[in-house]
Amino acid sequence: MPAFQPAPRCTATRTACLTSLLCVSGPLLLLASTQAQAIPSFARQTGSSCADCHVGSYGPSLTPYGMRFKLGGFTDTDGEGTKIPVSGQLTWSRNNPSRGDSTSRLREADLYLGGRLNDNIGGYSKIRSNNSGNATFDTRLDAVDLRFVGKPFQIAGKDTMIGVSVNNNPGISDPVHVLPNASTLTPASNGGASTMLSSSALSNRVIGASVYGLYDRNWYGEVGSYSALSPSAQDRLGWPVNGDPGKLSDTSYARLAYMKDMKRQFFSVGLTALTTRRQPLRTGPSDDLTDFGYDLTYQFLGTREHVLSLAYVNIYERRKYGSPLMSTDPTLPALDRGSVRDQTLSMNYAFKQTYGVLAAHMINSGSFDAARYSPVGIPDTTSNLILLYWTPFGKDGTYTSMANLRVSAGWFRFDKFNGSTSNVFRGPPITNPRDLDSFTLSVNLAF
Repeated sequence: MPAFQPAPRCTATRTACLTSLLCVSGPLLLLASTQAQAIPSFARQTGSSCADCHVGSYGPSLTPYGMRFKLGGFTDTDGEGTKIPVSGQLTWSRNNPSRGDSTSRLREADLYLGGRLNDNIGGYSKIRSNNSGNATFDTRLDAVDLRFVGKPFQIAGKDTMIGVSVNNNPGISDPVHVLPNASTLTPASNGGASTMLSSSALSNRVIGASVYGLYDRNWYGEVGSYSALSPSAQDRLGWPVNGDPGKLSDTSYARLAYMKDMKRQFFSVGLTALTTRRQPLRTGPSDDLTDFGYDLTYQFLGTREHVLSLAYVNIYERRKYGSPLMSTDPTLPALDRGSVRDQTLSMNYAFKQTYGVLAAHMINSGSFDAARYSPVGIPDTTSNLILLYWTPFGKDGTYTSMANLRVSAGWFRFDKFNGSTSNVFRGPPITNPRDLDSFTLSVNLAF
């Protein structure tokens, strides 16, 4: 994660304010991103509605049908001729932080290229244009997942599928859509305390490929590797070079999951791992980072009148620093090892795939390190998301099943931040966790 360095003449007060802004920006983006990923061009291609693939008709939570569509390389079709594989999305939001000014604006415009080339090749990519205010826009290549899927065959009398995913975000290929970079549910954290699988440090700044397989319709496995894009390539794709994750080597990704679709119910148990050697400055010492995670998912689908999805994700990261940081306290030694952990417990309920609530409890914790986690030496942060939404379209029997609209109200609140439940920056102005809360109204239109 890039380090934030205030100007030398900054006072403790200004440092606290800037740090607060830096750390809360992630949750605000999360409020918007939980409302994305349903792509109408897929509905037009398959003849299925958004509600067939997504809990709540909009995303990002996938139903078992949506999981199969993703595993099949986004190639399923209704056979009714060629469809234009292009979709768009507009996002308007009003953000009301506990401290600071409220803002209302058209925040984002997205262009999706998503669909099939033939029976074996499909995928999607997203081009995002952000409105940062004052008529300032930046355009970025935000997500890529291109796939090749072989013809199904049998091993020991069991159906087997093998495919390849080329993508720019570790974990986005997850078929269960529960890992952080697929679900977009990520614990808020202080600075560099997030795990590599949970944070956005690698998102869109790497390129990699993985081979995946599905055996007996239940067992899923995936192995792959990633390399960091050069700073110049990141810049050309619209990403500021100050967010460069550094040089990566020996980067491996693995995923194993057991998935059981019982028509009216679904459950899965999964394991995931990521290991890499990272040079934050692209020269000099390297940090060795290893992530291990497990996840549990349950869905009640019933007759689709009531749909409930429950998920728990636990990711632990072990760190060995190539260049330990020195604390300002000379009595404390520099630590060359550390660990962090991210946990997310989430619930998504939808009534008639139209009215719904998404709730998530997120915990980020880490080992003591006075140099990295000022001022108390631990990064522990506990946050909660509550999102109420209304999705009137995107399902059979509505005005249109091939386009969609979502209106939502989201509240992001903190119980603990920066290792503290009060005065989190240990300096004036006094900032408590609740001062970092925010309330957001959003309208998303996908077409």
